[in-house]
Amino acid sequence: MKKILIANRGEISLRIMKTAKRMGISTVAVYSEADRNAPFVAFADEAYLLGPAPSSESYLKQEKIIAIALDSDCQGIHPGYGFLSENASFAAAVTKAGLKFIGPGIHAINVMGSKLAAKEAVKGYDIPMVPGTDKAITDIELAKERAAEIGYPILIKASAGGGGKGMRIVEESKDFVEQMERAVSEAESSFGDGAVFIEKYIGSPRHIEIQILADSHGNVVHLFERECSIQRRHQKVVEEAPSAVLTPELRNAMGEAAINVAKSCDYEGAGTVEFLLDENHNFYFLEMNTRLQVEHPVTEMITGIDLVEEQIKVARGEPLSFKQKDLNITGHALELRVYAEDPLNKFLPSIGTLSKYTRPQGEGIRVDDGFREGMDIPIYYDPMIAKLVVYASTRKAAIQKMKQAINDYSIEGIKTTLGFGQFVMSHAAFVSGDFDTNFVKHYYHEEGRAQHMLSEKEIAAKIALQLFKKDQQKLRV
Repeated sequence: MKKILIANRGEISLRIMKTAKRMGISTVAVYSEADRNAPFVAFADEAYLLGPAPSSESYLKQEKIIAIALDSDCQGIHPGYGFLSENASFAAAVTKAGLKFIGPGIHAINVMGSKLAAKEAVKGYDIPMVPGTDKAITDIELAKERAAEIGYPILIKASAGGGGKGMRIVEESKDFVEQMERAVSEAESSFGDGAVFIEKYIGSPRHIEIQILADSHGNVVHLFERECSIQRRHQKVVEEAPSAVLTPELRNAMGEAAINVAKSCDYEGAGTVEFLLDENHNFYFLEMNTRLQVEHPVTEMITGIDLVEEQIKVARGEPLSFKQKDLNITGHALELRVYAEDPLNKFLPSIGTLSKYTRPQGEGIRVDDGFREGMDIPIYYDPMIAKLVVYASTRKAAIQKMKQAINDYSIEGIKTTLGFGQFVMSHAAFVSGDFDTNFVKHYYHEEGRAQHMLSEKEIAAKIALQLFKKDQQKLRV
């Protein structure tokens, strides 16, 4: 594999290219008119215009992307994440064209792309699952009966869903019909598939995911967990590895379960198995993401393994060069997704120009981004500007390093989630490790922010008073 095309944009496209170039592989970028001057376009060995800014007219143009790959003599296509990364028809078309899809096989994408099919696939592996239906339900009255049997509160979820779309929490029976109709409607409009299923709602869960790697020779390993419980709108904002609450025994159990999920669909490449962990540390299979995750850098930091490099090696047919016993957790890593959003206004997008953009630097600080000063944030795509990642020997040291890195990250012209990241890193619940997916709901409201600011001012005042007393004592001496 001497040349690959990256069917994506922004920071992930640039990140993949850096590893490919280090491996001696030439890179081809494809871009929309909105991304003409983006850093990933300049970094690539070759770059080709796909079309206008809307993704439907550019990054989702399957035939054009494949044609460019063939015309530029590529041997493979890396889809990154988002866009076409979990599209089985695209993977099939890439393969049919004689190119290598740098990702899992079509069967795995199809099975794990449906939550119901995924549940069916893992049934024989004794993997814990949240109580609920194992088939799509369209009969509302029957669904209401099943919900009563499971017990409220329940969760209605779109089978083909993701990112919180087509998802409804129902606290009482009287609200069921209305919420189910809404879930079905949203699922149809978002995914073209109105299939929904019902499961018990776990009120205070942690979101824990396990990174796996599998080759075409039957080898599967897990690279430990990532804690992804700090979310807004069911989407992650802060991730870390390892989790502050997993014991070695629980880590091994979840890792083995993740490996079995991969085996259930003959998985190849890098993938992530997601679990819910309840307050009693019972874990339940949620879904599998058949691609590279946004938060993959924290796993790379604690294991020393380049996941993109491993993806490419697996795509070339190489066996994994390490066994499970060779893998260890070293240190602690944190990631903050720096979004162009206003956290003080319900995390709504903040579009504008990066009038000032200065990255933090230093040992143990990694910034994966796709922008530079003076660039506009396009309204057409996900509003993530960068991933700020820090690494240190302990969780406490990593939190402190992240706080300093946020202070050193200077962005002007738009609102960002940097301030929210500082709030999280300074909050007692996060620092103690005692938090769940309701962190934003419980703490990041107007009263909670005000109380937090007051607490910080009180701490600063106490420190100032102590310093003043010390100075006074010195003067007396």
